[in-house]
Amino acid sequence: MNILILGAGQVGSSVAAALASENNDITVVDTDHQRLRDLAERLDIRTVVGHASRPSVLAQAGAEDAELLVAVTSSDEVNLLACQIAHSRFRTPTRVARLRESEYLELGVLKDPRDSPVSTAISPEQLVVRHVERLIGYPGALQVLDFAQGRAQLVAVRAIEGGALVGHAIRELRSHLPAGADARVAAIFRRGRPVKPEAATVIEIDDEVFFLAERRHIPAVMAELRRVEKKPTRRVLIAGGGNIGRNLAKALEGRYSVKVMERSRERARSIAEDLLDSIVLVGDCADEELLREENIDQTDIYCALTNDDEANILSAMLAKRLGCPRVLALINRPSYAELVEGSSIDIAVSPQQVTLGALLAHIREGAPAQVYSLRRGVAEAVEVIARGDRRSSRVIGKGLEELDLPPSATIGGIVRGEQLLIAHHDVVVEPDDHVIVFVMDKREMPKVTAQFKAGATWL
Repeated sequence: MNILILGAGQVGSSVAAALASENNDITVVDTDHQRLRDLAERLDIRTVVGHASRPSVLAQAGAEDAELLVAVTSSDEVNLLACQIAHSRFRTPTRVARLRESEYLELGVLKDPRDSPVSTAISPEQLVVRHVERLIGYPGALQVLDFAQGRAQLVAVRAIEGGALVGHAIRELRSHLPAGADARVAAIFRRGRPVKPEAATVIEIDDEVFFLAERRHIPAVMAELRRVEKKPTRRVLIAGGGNIGRNLAKALEGRYSVKVMERSRERARSIAEDLLDSIVLVGDCADEELLREENIDQTDIYCALTNDDEANILSAMLAKRLGCPRVLALINRPSYAELVEGSSIDIAVSPQQVTLGALLAHIREGAPAQVYSLRRGVAEAVEVIARGDRRSSRVIGKGLEELDLPPSATIGGIVRGEQLLIAHHDVVVEPDDHVIVFVMDKREMPKVTAQFKAGATWL
């Protein structure tokens, strides 16, 4: 595909890196000459220096021949205008825009892709809020990913001492679960390295285990890998009253006891007027005395969601030291996240990785129903739909063990209608099945998606 990416920030660079390895012709536009130079040294792409919303710059970047435009600059207005120009002047077929401001997302014209200059609008804030909300719902989970509209979930947990399955082979998992429950271990990362899960693979302490199961069976599987959380999550303290903090509080209040800590008095007053049941505090999230006064040691989860990575890291580490059992920090820099996650900070949330997955689901060739970027972009989990019939598809009518998938790929299960079928050797792929695949090396993703394309007769 000919792909035009507007914005060479962290999201734009991540999208370029993900798509450049899949034989696409990519051009990136940005006003920062040095940023483009650094990107071009790492990737086989073309770069254009200029303002992304100017017709002359878009023309120079090849908008007339582009099949896809991805507008991810730091300005909503630039992203919208660029999509409008690409639509009306250059007839670019698909136009994806990242929009931060909720007012834009509520515009009726953006909700009907037939008449809209934007084919798909992505809101990083909304995506992060949903991501954190799912994590709060499952104490002990590192990631919770929805597939097939939530009928199946892929959950990552760290195996700890005391878990019933720790020190035992994966094949024993099924016998430990309640009657009618089933799950599939899709991937294991041990000391940062991938371990392909086989029946005889033994789960070790500190393994990061990804498993697929129905939503109702998730707690039972988690209990096999960790000591059961005796106390349910009730009290949540959110540091940072920006869009993410405010919207998360709004989503949680009514189900949890929520407090929001905001440094700006004016912003705190605005948030307090917007929230119904949450308590809003004015103060610095790194203030030890304030955290003590708010009984941080009796808080079930602390979420550091300011727009400052350093402040989030320090306040989350402080909250942990003061007795909070579970802390989460929003961290934009991938290098920071890798350093702190799993040590004094339980979960590091990367907005770029959350956003990247949503973008890839809309723009990757083959249009998988769902894509999640995992392990700082090294691995991916995808939901692909089996299209066609036995003559036009490489997968329909075949058992899972017959599929020609790369070594790094593991099928977790198939969602057929309302039912999740955990991947076993006797499961046969049928038309319109939603197949959930974990790929530990994302460079092999084109080989995976190629298997599910319906095309000319294969038999």
